[in-house]
Amino acid sequence: MGILEKIAEIEREIARTQKNKATEYHLGTLKAKLAKYRAQLLEPTSKSSKTGEGFDVMKSGDARVALIGFPSVGKSTLLNKVTATESESASYEFTTLTCIPGVIDYNGANIQLLDLPGIIEGAAQGKGRGRQVIAVARTADMIIMMLDATKGDIQKVLLEKELETCGIRLNCDRPNIYFKQKKGGGIAFNATCTLTRINEKVVQTILHEYKIFNAEVVFREDCGVDEFIDVVTGNRVYLPCLFVYNKIDCVSLEEVDRIAHLPHSVVTSCGLELNLDYLLEKIWESLALLRIYTKKKGCPPDFEDSLILRQGATVEHVCHTIHRSIVDAFKYALVWGTSTKYSPQRVGINHVMNDEDVIQVMKK
Repeated sequence: MGILEKIAEIEREIARTQKNKATEYHLGTLKAKLAKYRAQLLEPTSKSSKTGEGFDVMKSGDARVALIGFPSVGKSTLLNKVTATESESASYEFTTLTCIPGVIDYNGANIQLLDLPGIIEGAAQGKGRGRQVIAVARTADMIIMMLDATKGDIQKVLLEKELETCGIRLNCDRPNIYFKQKKGGGIAFNATCTLTRINEKVVQTILHEYKIFNAEVVFREDCGVDEFIDVVTGNRVYLPCLFVYNKIDCVSLEEVDRIAHLPHSVVTSCGLELNLDYLLEKIWESLALLRIYTKKKGCPPDFEDSLILRQGATVEHVCHTIHRSIVDAFKYALVWGTSTKYSPQRVGINHVMNDEDVIQVMKK
């Protein structure tokens, strides 16, 4: 029996098993086996690792965004509208057969946008060029899922399932579970909160399925079996995602209003260039990029050239971006902006910056 058959058999077993206290250990074992087989399925084989099989696009710019969707939903048209790149677009399916990169110039940041070939149902099992598309998506900082507004929510459900199967988690945080394998001592289990979705026996059952008999596990939030398996597996990717519904000019206003109020959703018409400015705003917001302006002593801030950093960046990150030798000679910094109690405020190397802050670094 091949891996695909084993996966299908376990999925059928999970579907027909009633979920209650008596079956939670059995379900935990089944889900652990399913995760193992799916991980094996995604491992590159010697045949697929030959030169020319993948979409090797060098990561560039301040962030990378992957365009994912079924064929003929408007991915190439969007790339043509928001970047200077020309990607072939037509009314027939599979117009794009390889990865085409473009650059969005927005708020002084260069955001790399990748137009990937359309994927089909079963992409996680290797149908079409699904595995290569999803492999590139795992390297992105964010995913734009292009959907056809005329086809309802079925496309979204199918694509989320494909990405979930490949270990990509959309719009959710990494589970707050501490897990560390040890050489001895058995399984040490602890929880800092009340657990309603899992217990110590289920945790031990899952770990034994992975041949782990010595480990330390601490639950810091109320997580379930799936989240714990994600932590044990350790190869999950957690990415922000925007669901972009294209072709809104072909549906009713009531349907547009319904879609627009869905979480993480944006409605557009790439052909008529409707709502593309708002889409760029949402991309910027989802990427959580910061614009930091520098200032020399006795001079006004340089608003023409900003430093682009990630949310949570500190003064130390700013210094490294300017020049890595500055950290060794750092004395203090003066910061103007929303991250300070007053402007200017004298801060240390660990001060966390906000968007559009101005900084002046003082050296020893």
